[in-house]
Amino acid sequence: MQTVLVVDDEPKIRTSLRGILAEEGLRVLEAEDGRAALETVRRERPQLVILDIWMPEMDGLELLEKLQEEPSAPPVIMISGHGNIETAVKATRLGAFDFIEKPFSLDAFLRVVNRALDHKPASVATESLGDNTPGPATNTDSISDPALIAGCTPRCQRTIRRSVVASGVGLHSGVKTGLILQPLAAGSGIQFTGLSTDEIVPADITWVDSTGYATTLHRNGVTAKTIEHLLATCHAYGITNLLVKMQGEVPIMDGSAVAFCDLLDSAGWEDQAARSEPIVIRERLLVGNPDGEWISIEPSDGFSITYQLRYPRPVGAQDYTYDHRGPQSFRNEIAPARTFGFLKDMKALASMGLANGGRLDNFILIDDEKVVNTTLRFPDELARHKILDIMGDSYLLGRPLQGKITAHKTGHSDNIALMREIRRTHQA
Repeated sequence: MQTVLVVDDEPKIRTSLRGILAEEGLRVLEAEDGRAALETVRRERPQLVILDIWMPEMDGLELLEKLQEEPSAPPVIMISGHGNIETAVKATRLGAFDFIEKPFSLDAFLRVVNRALDHKPASVATESLGDNTPGPATNTDSISDPALIAGCTPRCQRTIRRSVVASGVGLHSGVKTGLILQPLAAGSGIQFTGLSTDEIVPADITWVDSTGYATTLHRNGVTAKTIEHLLATCHAYGITNLLVKMQGEVPIMDGSAVAFCDLLDSAGWEDQAARSEPIVIRERLLVGNPDGEWISIEPSDGFSITYQLRYPRPVGAQDYTYDHRGPQSFRNEIAPARTFGFLKDMKALASMGLANGGRLDNFILIDDEKVVNTTLRFPDELARHKILDIMGDSYLLGRPLQGKITAHKTGHSDNIALMREIRRTHQA
């Protein structure tokens, strides 16, 4: 029988949680403050601690830090009636397994408890991508992990080894926000959720709600905005099962996907027993006007994207082809490419309530003559960023692709239109 310790200064909360957990066949212990909780952990060695944040004398975050110093620190689920994404990010950084906001549903609570009790912490939590890669593959430019190359071989499903967090602002909302990434079981897919709901919105084209300047998902009251850079990174790293806790919009970071690469590198990954078969393109598909904006995909032995960008001066024409060879090629060629915008469009975006989080350090700003706020990381950085967006939008199919994508002057709406056509014609 597994043991759970409930730490809360409110007797009614402890009694309620005791009843719920006991019905699940768990042995339940209680503590009303931090001092009693530490004594119980050292004496009983519970498999899980459920910890309220707001308590007198020693609050939950302080106790969480002390619990992490114990020789066999149990996983900790934080609960709070006054939580927000910043508190959740802080708790996760301090070592919490998860964060739940009161009031929570019984089903949502038990799902988190079961995940925590089933969780097997990684014996080594390194910061190196190569150290977390199964088999002999290493994190070098010259060696790629064949299992990560979409379309080459059937692949294992994959999740991260431990929870990781990030903070930032939303590009379009301008609101300070955060991101918590957590492992999920095989077959779960990538799921977005908030702190105060047990609803999720899957990363699937079925739930695309908007494609204006970013890709937004919506389902049953849960909205996930500007998801494409994170999904592109999951695509490149082969992450198929992941829980993403957020507050409305994925933070923009520096406008590129580098920070998300860093997150997955620090989390590590583990392969799972289930397979992740690529969608193999059997015939050429084209969406759009061949004389204007269009995007196509055709059969190929691997996965590649060519983007043909055409803007008036000072941008002009940019063309780039990316052949996906695993996470390191993505990190080197595509992840550093930042989002961009034009000074003449800023007023229109503001009138639509967009780009409120745009800062001079998180996107490329272009006027009628030049880039005004930064130095380009690549001569064709804008075309590479369009490829980044396509990689993210294409992962809304839920599986990697085997095919060659070519895009000409397109955006998110075109990307999603092609993905819907692929699903319609490749339902196997």
